Amino acid sequence: MPPAESDPSPFAEAVQYIGDRVTRALSSIDPKEIQSAVGLITTAPTIFVYGAGRSGIIARALAMRLVQVGLRAFVIGESVTPIVMRGDLVIIFSNRGESYSSNQTANIVRREGASLIVITARSTSKLAHAATLTVSFSFPEDDRRARLAPLGTLFESASLRFSDGLVAAVMKARAEDEESLRRRHAIMV
Repeated sequence: MPPAESDPSPFAEAVQYIGDRVTRALSSIDPKEIQSAVGLITTAPTIFVYGAGRSGIIARALAMRLVQVGLRAFVIGESVTPIVMRGDLVIIFSNRGESYSSNQTANIVRREGASLIVITARSTSKLAHAATLTVSFSFPEDDRRARLAPLGTLFESASLRFSDGLVAAVMKARAEDEESLRRRHAIMV
């Protein structure tokens, strides 16, 4: 039996719910954190990104855009990724800030003397405490609607929008535009 006309579709309800929650979370970020992140990104000789699972996909998307902006960026774990050195920047995306691999990466970053930006939903995590700069998104529990954004969906959606907004800020700081990015695109578009 088809749903009643007044029942929202799960798709429409999820899109609205995710959009509202992500917009609210991102609007609470302190603009000084964005300025700090842009400063770290634009001054680092090399930028590395890391994330496990879907957070890793978001990290890869950020690395791609940073290269297109004209920066030297790598994904940790790839066979062509160089070693992290003093003065470099590592950006780790981790919803809970508890994954073993993320914390091990942070330990290496600290040992080598690189800067660390942590993007997380848990500002009190061990990973967040290791950071030079922590950007945290807050998502109060909503058990009634968890089915609309399972597991880390809200964090991942916020991370992608945050990353894209951050790229726009980096572009402005570096006087880049879409045409200059297009010239650095892997396949000229």
